[in-house]
Amino acid sequence: MRVTGFPAGMFQTNCYVVSRDEGTDCIVVDPGQDAAAPLYSFLDDAGLTPLAVLLTHGHLDHMWDATPVCARFDIPLYVHPDDRHMLTDPASGIGPVLAPLIAHSTFEEPAMVVELAHGDVLDVAGLGVTVAHTPGHTRGSVVFRLDGGEQQVIFSGDTLFAGSIGRSDLPGGDHEQLLSSIAEHLLCLDDETAVLPGHGESTTIGAERGSNPFLVGLGGVR
Repeated sequence: MRVTGFPAGMFQTNCYVVSRDEGTDCIVVDPGQDAAAPLYSFLDDAGLTPLAVLLTHGHLDHMWDATPVCARFDIPLYVHPDDRHMLTDPASGIGPVLAPLIAHSTFEEPAMVVELAHGDVLDVAGLGVTVAHTPGHTRGSVVFRLDGGEQQVIFSGDTLFAGSIGRSDLPGGDHEQLLSSIAEHLLCLDDETAVLPGHGESTTIGAERGSNPFLVGLGGVR
């Protein structure tokens, strides 16, 4: 499995491209603001063709360029139904303080939207993607887990970061629910599991179990 990621936009949101080692098909995870241009350039250079866009959640910094990417390649967008409304009404997910950022922007759903459910196993681009519903940052936050052979990889969105966790003060956020999601669906994974978050550097479950101050008391973390 090959994974390439790059930060984009004012929020420096990580957009990821995932493909099989020898494949030419791929998936795109979280194409946020200003992700489209560098994404298209990378895909052209790498000779890759996306078959789907996957969203870890509906906040605008993760879905801003999702619709144009889907339109360019005529591919579906996968999102949890609890966050689907943000595709056309992103202000509903960020509150009045941040809403002016998109005062002059319009958003539409892609032509094809597939709603995700907890436990789904997606077979896209030859990749088996397991979906875990992890509400807390938003109601519809999900984590995507892939088997990379010797190491599992999770795309954690804004649920878990290196040394931190997602914020829960925006509409639909719930701190206790976020902690519960992390304990139930992430800390149960092997220490070697790679964590590729929505912002910042990658980490592992073991590293976060051992040093993340927000996880103390969760799932046996001390």
